[in-house]
Amino acid sequence: MLQPYEWQNKPALIEHLFPVQKISAESFKEQMANTGKALTALGSYWKGRKPLILNKACILGALLPVSDDLLKDLEMFELLMGMDDQSMAIRQGNIKPNDIARRVHGLLVTDWFRVTPEDTYLPEITPFDVNDFPCEIIRNNKNQMIVPSLIWRKDITVSQKLKLEAKALPYNSYHDNVSIAKRPEEMMDEVHSHIWPIVNAYYDTKAFSFPEFIEQIGIARFGHRPRVADVFSGSGQIPFEAARLGCDVYASDLNPIACLLTWGSFNIVGATPEKRIEIDKEQQELLQKVQSEIDALDVETNSQGWRAKFYLYCTEVICPETGWIVPLLPNRIISKDWKVVLDIVPNPNTKKYDIVIRDLKSDEHLDDFATATYSKGEVTHSPDDSTQYRFKISTIRGDYKDGKENKNRLRMWEKSDFIARSDDIFQERLYCIQWMKKKANSEKFDYKFSSITPEDLQREQKVINYISVNLKDWQEKGLVPDMVIERGYNTDQPIREKGWTYWHHLFNPRQLLIAGLINKNTNAIGKFGLASVTNWNARLSTWDRSQIGGGGSVKNVFYNQALNTLFDYGCRASVAALASYSNKISSFPICSNVSVYSHSAHELQVENDIYITDPPYGDAVKYEEITEFFIAWLRKNPPAEFAHWTWDSRRTLAIKGEDEGFRQGMVAAYRKMADLMPNNGIQVLMFTYKGGSIWADMANIIWASGMQVTAAWYVVTETDSALRQGANVTGTIMLILRKRHQQLEAFRSDLGWEIEEAVEQQIKLLVGLDDNIKKQGSEGLYKDADLQMAGYAAALKVLTAYSNIDGKDMVTEAQAPRQKGKKSFVDELIDFAVITAVQFLVPVGFEKSEWQKLAAVERFYLKLVEIEHQGEKKLDNYLNFAKAFRVHDSEQLMSDSSKANSARLKLSTEFKGSMMSGETELAKTPLRALLYAMYEI
Repeated sequence: MLQPYEWQNKPALIEHLFPVQKISAESFKEQMANTGKALTALGSYWKGRKPLILNKACILGALLPVSDDLLKDLEMFELLMGMDDQSMAIRQGNIKPNDIARRVHGLLVTDWFRVTPEDTYLPEITPFDVNDFPCEIIRNNKNQMIVPSLIWRKDITVSQKLKLEAKALPYNSYHDNVSIAKRPEEMMDEVHSHIWPIVNAYYDTKAFSFPEFIEQIGIARFGHRPRVADVFSGSGQIPFEAARLGCDVYASDLNPIACLLTWGSFNIVGATPEKRIEIDKEQQELLQKVQSEIDALDVETNSQGWRAKFYLYCTEVICPETGWIVPLLPNRIISKDWKVVLDIVPNPNTKKYDIVIRDLKSDEHLDDFATATYSKGEVTHSPDDSTQYRFKISTIRGDYKDGKENKNRLRMWEKSDFIARSDDIFQERLYCIQWMKKKANSEKFDYKFSSITPEDLQREQKVINYISVNLKDWQEKGLVPDMVIERGYNTDQPIREKGWTYWHHLFNPRQLLIAGLINKNTNAIGKFGLASVTNWNARLSTWDRSQIGGGGSVKNVFYNQALNTLFDYGCRASVAALASYSNKISSFPICSNVSVYSHSAHELQVENDIYITDPPYGDAVKYEEITEFFIAWLRKNPPAEFAHWTWDSRRTLAIKGEDEGFRQGMVAAYRKMADLMPNNGIQVLMFTYKGGSIWADMANIIWASGMQVTAAWYVVTETDSALRQGANVTGTIMLILRKRHQQLEAFRSDLGWEIEEAVEQQIKLLVGLDDNIKKQGSEGLYKDADLQMAGYAAALKVLTAYSNIDGKDMVTEAQAPRQKGKKSFVDELIDFAVITAVQFLVPVGFEKSEWQKLAAVERFYLKLVEIEHQGEKKLDNYLNFAKAFRVHDSEQLMSDSSKANSARLKLSTEFKGSMMSGETELAKTPLRALLYAMYEI
């Protein structure tokens, strides 16, 4: 049995080995699950979540020791990750015996299976070849051709079945096998039931679950159950996975919504089955109470007994030329699936347009309704169906520039406003309702879309009157927002485009009514439902007319990370709004000690053994701004569980961006983590590659924090989607960090040899491991891009081990402010290290001496040709290698159709005659002449 501190000084597995290709495949699989992911239901508005499977790999990699037998270490790691062949067979479900007979060469079928029908005549040729069974003609004793069916023999054990199924996986590629398998988290303990005897024998543990195993190996390394911390907890992905594995967890974030999501991962997703039953009961009682209060107001049901499901609203403006009031509608289709459209009918008496809803008999003319009065900032209308009038929204709004600031003539709404005043430029109009009614003697419903009637407008006014009477009281009690929208990159948009200045302006009266009643009746756990309802029911909620089934749907506000204002939107009635309150949430009970705090990263006060962090490098999403959308609803009456958090986004304190303030904030945070970490503690620092300065930035942070790099890995964590069009970065770089215990000195002239030796040794180690794996018939672990990252890590490992280089104190140098347009000493060192590392990535067929004679742009192009040939077309590879080869105009060499997961170089036929001369890097090189000759041929 393992003893306390037995592994105290052993290197961690993640410092020497990490199967990045398999982890990338698993990460891609998890990211593609979208709403099927464990924590998404708590708050899908928080994007950029790191996959749970990647977090699990980091935690295990930081705890497990490395031995002299890397292949055996890898085998154990894959067993624990559910990535071995037997686990994959479990994840794919039971593989049919007939499929096993087809796929496993040399299998003696009768040793494993019974053949049915019983009188089947088996061919004399056994064992069967892949093409012999069951495709050849097989006859029974009556000489009738049959297709036999195999069933397992009763004497075959579960373990024997599993081992044979593992040999019959359908694909040679791990990525392909993963694509048809369930994720490990979906299988709970089932996927790991076969591993514990093997794992226990190798590590000298006595565990039959992850919490037991984690506690035992934590004691061996740290003397106690491991304590994992994340001080940028965000959506709670890292803390939750650590707790689920069995680690004690410290989670913190400056943003209270991040704290809320992390708390929810522990207390809702991680609740015991008994607690989940209690939670579900409480939430159902709350929903019934809110529904009863709304029903008592009688504002959602018409006189024929139909109940509203969705309301559709649009903005109206006055045409400056005609004086007509024009509804702003992008098209006249209400529902593509149900072929429901609207007609915009001029009414000369009112100088307005009547909106009439009707059903088409077929979709033959549906495309005729794809346009209406508003498109791309312009309004078009015709009161007489003859003369067309056109004007711009910017003209109506009176947009103008005041220096660099965009301004207009819109009235800024006040705290007491919740609808437009009669003299406002933009007015709001209800123009359609979707109704539902139970079928006779059935639980199913009939649905219909209808034009607006006087009776509907009376109910609408009733809601307006109710909110008018209660708004001030509700705001004082914190039931609806009374918080000012602070100007910012994202928050300027509703102010500038609509004149909305308080957060409650983003919700119409019906939406305020539903959310306010929920907030009045809910408890701590119910706040997640409140956040979900507001995300799916606001004036920023798009009406999805292309939705299949149901006729259409109201979409969420944060389908991307912005506050996009609309001129037409959908509103959920209570029956649809409350449905979004109680999303289906996974259940993964946790039993370790967990805590959530709201503070800046550098205010950490508790020591932890392992830090895994994903800091906001690059400020890609301004969560400190957009989460104020939710903070406004929660800040005045948080439940006791959240009352000790600071309910403010504290924008000025947020670590963000890529400037000097960001670097100093990061240094303060990571220095505190280093201080509050044992001497054998370890950190995993994740960041998404954004630009060329990232390596120097991270080196600065690491040096100034008193740490050094021991490894670096690159994992694909993002996917292409409709919301991520274009050339997007898709991967995450992970730096493995330890405390720098010695004060070493060196000169740059001596570092070159040391870096070369370290890079060469690192790459040879990984290539050798890959070769051994391939000899065993398995898929390799590493591609060239992985080796490149390993080379960078080896170079950084050498550099960051030194406290003094060329007589300069590196902590001081790392904290020195950057001078614009001038490279710092650290920048020069990183460039030097990168150039040294990349020398070892020579394509097959080149001698190193020949390779070095080529221009940088030629080496970039030829190396990426080789990588493309290997089937790797991730845009990140091109960006990383462009940086490594110091190619500045790499985008000129890329196909115009390049995207995150399908990038490629231009072909000779795409270059044609361009760049044969001029100032480009490729011009006048032998490679350019060769490409041009290929084009001519």
